[in-house]
Amino acid sequence: MHKEKLKKFFTVAGLSLFAIVQLFPLYWLFMFSLKTNQDILMSDNVLGWPKEFQWENYVTVLSRSSIPTYLLNSVIYSGVTVFLVGFLTSMASYAIARMKWKLSGAAFMVFATGIMIPVHAALLPLYQVLYSTGLRNVPYVGLILVYVAFGIPMSVMILTSFFKSLPRELEEAAYLDGCNVFGAFWKIILPLIMPALATASIFTVMGTWNDLLLVQTYVDLNDLKTITVGVLDFAGVHSRRLGLIGAGLVTATVPVIIIYILFSEKIQKGLIEGAIRG
Repeated sequence: MHKEKLKKFFTVAGLSLFAIVQLFPLYWLFMFSLKTNQDILMSDNVLGWPKEFQWENYVTVLSRSSIPTYLLNSVIYSGVTVFLVGFLTSMASYAIARMKWKLSGAAFMVFATGIMIPVHAALLPLYQVLYSTGLRNVPYVGLILVYVAFGIPMSVMILTSFFKSLPRELEEAAYLDGCNVFGAFWKIILPLIMPALATASIFTVMGTWNDLLLVQTYVDLNDLKTITVGVLDFAGVHSRRLGLIGAGLVTATVPVIIIYILFSEKIQKGLIEGAIRG
């Protein structure tokens, strides 16, 4: 009993230390955003609280800059991309993992190959495709299609593995109750893969939200650019106001944290179920 308590103590202590190390940069960035230049540059107050909280930094970022527009664009790009990737890959993965057809293995390999294609190698070909089809000048559409194309391979890999772990008796019972293939998928299988779909969605959101290269390459209008570009431009304009730059970075980071918190329970459930079934 004593050994078990000691083991539990060291486990909790180690995990707590790890959490503090991971969360400390967020704390430092938030404190950074509420300081004046003098507080930031003073060597004796690098990690401490500001002498006077500069909440006006956030007022400036949210009401006197283009950051809200960039933030809305990132939400649109990420939201539409996650929906399309989840919708398409859930059906594609179901067909690959659950249906018997000769080219299922080849189809899976095609999707898997997409993971190995670096973004840099596809920049010029994709630019030519978007330019020749006229999609580059259509608001949001061109870049969203590119994001969807890059998000599909990873999502297919995750969902296919999860589909294969589900017992086939579930579908057989649905067929006996009068469901067809689509009914079994939408009513029985899809609710069961929500944890895996949440995990795949996190990868898609992170790849879309943090992208800088594709936005800089394919988007010309400032009103259609994302928060990553917006913060970069904002930092260039306000290069001498360090606290203001910190407020912009916090504004760009908080939505991702909120999304992760909302999906964290389903992600943990998906990982646990995947480990048990594996």
